[in-house]
Amino acid sequence: MQHSDSNASSESASLSQSLRPRHVAMITIGGIIGAGLFVGSSVAITAAGPAILFSYVLTGLLVLLIMRMLGEMAVDMPKVRSFTEFTRAALGNWAGFSIGWLYWYFWVIVIPVEAIAGAGIIQRWLPLPMWQIGTVLMVLMTGVNLMSARAYGEFEFWFSSIKVAAILMFIVVVGAHAFGFRSATGPTFATLVDHGGFAPKGGFAVLAAVTTVIWSMMGAEVVTIAAAESPEPARAVARMTSTIISRILIFYVCSIFVIVSTVPWTRVVAGESPFTLALDGIHFPYASEFMAAVILTAVLSCLNSSFYVASRVLFVLASRGDAPHWLVKTNARHVPARAVLLASAVGLAGVATAILSPSVVFAFLVNASGAVIAVIYLTIGISQVRTRRMRERAGGPPPTLPMWWFPWLSYVAIAGMAMVLVAMALTPSHRAEFWASAISIAVALLAYRIFRYGRDGAPAATEPAAAQLQGQRS
Repeated sequence: MQHSDSNASSESASLSQSLRPRHVAMITIGGIIGAGLFVGSSVAITAAGPAILFSYVLTGLLVLLIMRMLGEMAVDMPKVRSFTEFTRAALGNWAGFSIGWLYWYFWVIVIPVEAIAGAGIIQRWLPLPMWQIGTVLMVLMTGVNLMSARAYGEFEFWFSSIKVAAILMFIVVVGAHAFGFRSATGPTFATLVDHGGFAPKGGFAVLAAVTTVIWSMMGAEVVTIAAAESPEPARAVARMTSTIISRILIFYVCSIFVIVSTVPWTRVVAGESPFTLALDGIHFPYASEFMAAVILTAVLSCLNSSFYVASRVLFVLASRGDAPHWLVKTNARHVPARAVLLASAVGLAGVATAILSPSVVFAFLVNASGAVIAVIYLTIGISQVRTRRMRERAGGPPPTLPMWWFPWLSYVAIAGMAMVLVAMALTPSHRAEFWASAISIAVALLAYRIFRYGRDGAPAATEPAAAQLQGQRS
């Protein structure tokens, strides 16, 4: 295992710092606005009724705590190129290897999922076979990510700008209707309680819905990877942790509030966009086409980010010796082109699998990534507590961006993510995802045992590793 200093210097020489603050800012916003909000919210609303608002608030607070813990480590270890490496510093090489590969697996599975979703939307306007449209989308996003980090950032800036503008317009237009403007019957807030009450399925359904809601908010951590290719990574991460809660409240809570205030929750159909339903309900012209275009933008944004994140995580794994070293090589524009092309190849294989075996092989691959992010977030929490404890024992200075009320809120975040996993195991609709994900986690741990354990020796020396990383602050 090479020392972290040498790794950091080689990475700094290889990757660019071409992302501007406006790119990073919109990547942060785009990371929490995806199809999970525009379409997946329908599943959440049908699960808990109008009280789903409390599920979104609870989930937002949990994600906020995880991001703050991540921010503490990211600001104090600014030369670490991927947040998955914080687990290596705190827990050892086995954690860096397994969490890195699991995170890469999660995003390369997202690639074919989003490509197929985008193809399905485009078929509304262009009647071509889905595999052809999906392949074209894959080739386009591969080309964008091969150009430069700045090209990725520019595309993500405009994708995110469209999503933000659409949500804000939606909140204003539908919210105005809820307050009685252009409504023949006046304010419509009675819809919140007229169909079985505010919590028609009880308080437990509100808590259980967190397991559904949390997946739509995943992705905020992407900014810690993108920030590494910006001139001021620490400042970008600090800004993310201080503004994420306001963004969740605006984009998630406000938009869901105006939906359930305007449309009876009993009319929401799981799998169909409640945003389209609300716009149709207030007779917004071309509501279906408008939302289809917005959802397509969200899908392309996620597809673009999937290529970027998968390639950078693989680049870091290769620089650590956890992946073939030839993946470290970058092109003239400082892009890890081989890692991008590998992600593209795996994504194309995923598209083919989804078409040839959608209900067997591809369903298993998707389910096997279902709980991975929850496990990664849980590991981040444990790593933050361990890193802080090691810092205190070593007599180091306080963190630059400390976790609030440490260690109690850290323990709350860890317990919250553990409860999400337990709820997945006990909920019939998520049980398959939980056990399939357990298989993928077991495979990652076994792979470390086979490929790395013999070379690394006993997985010790975590404290020296953490000390080296923390020393990078200076």
